[in-house]
Amino acid sequence: MASVMWFRRDLRLEDNVALKQALEESDELLLLFHVNPDQFLGEGSSNQAAFFKSVDTFRKEIEEKGGRLHLLYGDLKECFKRLKDTFVDWTDIYVNRDEKGYGLKRDKIAGRCFKELGITAHGYYDHHIHHAGEIKTNSGSYYKVFTPYFNKWKELQKPGIVKVKFDASKINTELLFKDDSEQFESFLDKQMPLEGLEVGTHAASERLKSFVDSYLSEYKEARDFPMKDATSHLSHHLRLGEVSIRTVYAKVRNAEPSIGRDTFIQELAWRDFYNMIYATYPEQKEQAIKEAFRQIDWDNNEENYQKWADGQTGYPIVDAAMRQLNETGWMHNRLRMITASFLTKDLLIDWRWGEKYFQQKLIDYDPASNIGGWQWAASTGTDGVPYFRIFNPTTQSEKYDQSGDFIRQYVPELKTITNKKIHDPSKLTVEEQEAFSVIVGHDYPAPIVSHKRSRELAIQAFENSKKAYESAKSDE
Repeated sequence: MASVMWFRRDLRLEDNVALKQALEESDELLLLFHVNPDQFLGEGSSNQAAFFKSVDTFRKEIEEKGGRLHLLYGDLKECFKRLKDTFVDWTDIYVNRDEKGYGLKRDKIAGRCFKELGITAHGYYDHHIHHAGEIKTNSGSYYKVFTPYFNKWKELQKPGIVKVKFDASKINTELLFKDDSEQFESFLDKQMPLEGLEVGTHAASERLKSFVDSYLSEYKEARDFPMKDATSHLSHHLRLGEVSIRTVYAKVRNAEPSIGRDTFIQELAWRDFYNMIYATYPEQKEQAIKEAFRQIDWDNNEENYQKWADGQTGYPIVDAAMRQLNETGWMHNRLRMITASFLTKDLLIDWRWGEKYFQQKLIDYDPASNIGGWQWAASTGTDGVPYFRIFNPTTQSEKYDQSGDFIRQYVPELKTITNKKIHDPSKLTVEEQEAFSVIVGHDYPAPIVSHKRSRELAIQAFENSKKAYESAKSDE
């Protein structure tokens, strides 16, 4: 049997469900990656650049094992029809399926195409510990709140690591699509450079080992402090599929028992939860899940939005976080919550603006987790933070960056401030401003909004939306 293994966001040869089945059930196997230029953002997307850097690394890893990753470039239907014309004995295709978003739409189109070509498709769940339809309430509905979902999640048996025997003798290594390979190379050259970003299965494995050995036990306490840098940094590896979620779970689960270990496992459950939510609410990227908050009168001040994006708000922790994102393509999770709260509650700017900005900038952008996080922060999503609980950026800064070292790292114009006013330079006296050479409004911006007043306006906006919704429901 001649088959195709279609890689998408599962760029690894180990612990890969579809690849295991393809190798075991095929006499000849063609390894494939397809690039549809209509799918991707324009130049300047960190997430996109990271993804294709990973594809290129994966291609080289396959070559080192005596195989070839075939590249198809262009419209999906046209590419697979051309593949069938070239690889004439092809009868079956193996994929790790997507459950939501663009991936789900693509798979439906591909499924119809395979049927027309007489190709048998084999799809498997591989991207999550528990797939979107696996965990339901006793009545058969989907959970909307994390805690009861997690309680059920903990009860279920977890899938084990899948052993893949890579047999290079089965792999088709003919150069079938030279023009597509050249187009791919040209596409790669147009991606933004990501200096210092480690990708590939070896880098993912080393990062997992380092995290478990050095940071896992203290994860619960240390994860909220940006300067400790004690988070796993596995997010982009998981997003790219360079390491299996089963491998991550097994490595963590087998570590010495600790509160940190239990907390990290709960974070893996959150990943499953957000995947389930996206599959349940497929319109959530553009629509608030909570109907009561679909009519919020957002201010959407473009000038303030740009100052937030550039890290020029006058709130040091927010500015440091946004500059970290812009400079590195990554942001600490505590800071993601702080910056999202500031945009939606202090500036009263639509959460969708922030979600799309993060999509452009994050190397680890995952639609389900990013959208879920933004709707959580904006109080518009399932199990979101209550709308009246609004992060105070200054107190968050004082708590999680007590020494101000993280601020000094990314907001160097404040590095001379030696007292606690680094968290709120607007409180510096004239004498202190001169002594520290930080003139507020010149060297560093004054706060663009008053947090106290913004909090009042945000609560009012949410309450107005809620009242309008309730009134409309009562008139039905």
